[in-house]
Amino acid sequence: MRLKSICRMVCVGLLVSAAGAQAQDVVRLGNLKFAHYGAVSYIKEIAPKCGIKVEEHVFAKGLDVMQAIIAGELDIGTTASEAAISGRAGGAPIYVVAGFAKGGARLVGRTDLNLKTVKDLKGKRVGVTRGGIQEVLLLAELQKNGMTFADQPGKDVQLVFLAYADLNQALLGKNIDAMMQSEPQSSQAINKGFGTEMLKPYDTPIGEPVRTMVMTEKFYKEKRPVAEKFMNCFVQATKSFIENKALAEKYVREVVFKGQITKDDFDDAIGNSPYSYDITPEHIQTTTDVMVKTGVGRMSKPPLAKDWVKTDLLDAAKKNLGVK
Repeated sequence: MRLKSICRMVCVGLLVSAAGAQAQDVVRLGNLKFAHYGAVSYIKEIAPKCGIKVEEHVFAKGLDVMQAIIAGELDIGTTASEAAISGRAGGAPIYVVAGFAKGGARLVGRTDLNLKTVKDLKGKRVGVTRGGIQEVLLLAELQKNGMTFADQPGKDVQLVFLAYADLNQALLGKNIDAMMQSEPQSSQAINKGFGTEMLKPYDTPIGEPVRTMVMTEKFYKEKRPVAEKFMNCFVQATKSFIENKALAEKYVREVVFKGQITKDDFDDAIGNSPYSYDITPEHIQTTTDVMVKTGVGRMSKPPLAKDWVKTDLLDAAKKNLGVK
């Protein structure tokens, strides 16, 4: 009897420790600090309930996320589509597995200049972050309006490449005349009175750009059970933010931005970049084609979307959680 009792205790101990080990499956997540990336940040808060641990690493821009993936430092990354496309073209072993937000761009002019249309940018200095989806959209808008551009004087529009964090200051300081900016920074410029919305750049073939969640091929193929748990967690986090706006606002304003953005900034930002789940090969292919046309990314061999957009994990997670 004593031997049976010891065996039973050993078996229970092994089961507990196996469950503990399983609960400690670690997912290394690369993310950016924007309002519409908030639901992805929230995954780490609910991860223990999903049976995983998520280590979030925050980067300045999407191309930095791609570099970290190539270096083997991340399993999953979030970025605008152009960085994912450039990364894949450059040999990053990734799949697009979900789309977590859409929109998130705005052309903002200096309030004192009264700029109204893209054609009003002739002879002006326009700030944008190099390699971001905002650059793709800006160049697509300029091409659509028959305008030339370069980062040196002499063309219709002079591009001024700055980090997202520096664009607002440049507009406020009148070092640039307009900017194609992300959220919530574009909303902040408008709400603080030194910027005026010229347009939301969604009338190009891209439409509203979808922010992409990418997963390494290795993680997708070799850690399938953990990948499934993570995707379930992503859908839960996103569903919570879509259905509970107060939770989303509190988390983004207090945790992500530590009180640096107002309620109006948050409301306006998410109004222009709502949380979502979905992505299609067609959207990624169109974005790729526009990048080739505008010269963003300078890809020698643009990737074909059908080869690397894989939504089976997302479809299963949505079905699992009753999300349409």
